[in-house]
Amino acid sequence: MDPQLLSYYEAIERASADMLAAARAGRWDEVVKLEGACVLLISQLKHAVLAPDEAGTGAAAAPAARSHSNEAARLKSRIMQRILVNDAEIRHLAEPWLQDLEDTLAGKRQTLH
Repeated sequence: MDPQLLSYYEAIERASADMLAAARAGRWDEVVKLEGACVLLISQLKHAVLAPDEAGTGAAAAPAARSHSNEAARLKSRIMQRILVNDAEIRHLAEPWLQDLEDTLAGKRQTLH
């Protein structure tokens, strides 16, 4: 795997962990801000994936390159699993907040003044 692609996955993982920390602390404005950063990183990753291979690697990769590729695939899988776990916990933490917002917007909840 291209080291640049791996760096995108790692940056998304860091942003995801930061979002989880902000969600645990109830800093939802920061969660939203970090979500925007994640969207940008994911867009950049998609663009990098679609970019032509500048290294010119051929179909007959050397054994050392295949071994490196296998290690990169395992690392990518671990990163993706962490991102999914973080995302699930963020969604769990956000559910009450989103329900309150939905109730307020639907007029089900009265605000006290």
